[in-house]
Amino acid sequence: MTRHLHVSVYAREEDILGATTAAREKGLTIADVYAPYAVHGLDRAMGLKPSRLPWVCFVLGLFGAALILAFQYWASAVDWPINVGGKPWNSIPAFIPATFEVMVLLGGLGTVIVFILIAGLRPWREAAVVDPRVTDDHFALVLVGDGAPFDRRAIEAMLSPFHPVKTEERVAS
Repeated sequence: MTRHLHVSVYAREEDILGATTAAREKGLTIADVYAPYAVHGLDRAMGLKPSRLPWVCFVLGLFGAALILAFQYWASAVDWPINVGGKPWNSIPAFIPATFEVMVLLGGLGTVIVFILIAGLRPWREAAVVDPRVTDDHFALVLVGDGAPFDRRAIEAMLSPFHPVKTEERVAS
């Protein structure tokens, strides 16, 4: 199925914020917004939901803590119980440093791996460069329409108050 893309490039941060908000209010589907740096408020303008990565980090951290606590208890109280100075074999305070380290390790590394997989940042994937100046000093708004082409005049009239530097239509498969 062919997808029709409308790409508009802007020179200022305020323009990309206004154009993105206007496109969302008009009911157009926003494929992505490209910027050379993080723009404050762009996620709200695009209507993005909050990320679930903090929950992934929390769950992986709890899993790591439970795993290492179970391993330490098994190693010191079940498999190889050694009486060291009369201390109990299941001494939880002695397990805390290793538990913290493994919790941080699994939470951090797991979150990075999940982020790379979800974001599609694979080494064999070709980077999508909408406009060469997007990596330098311009911003780009990509609108998508499945099936029928856009009403170019209506979209350009809607985006003209935001001073687009360049607009073009593309067909992607």
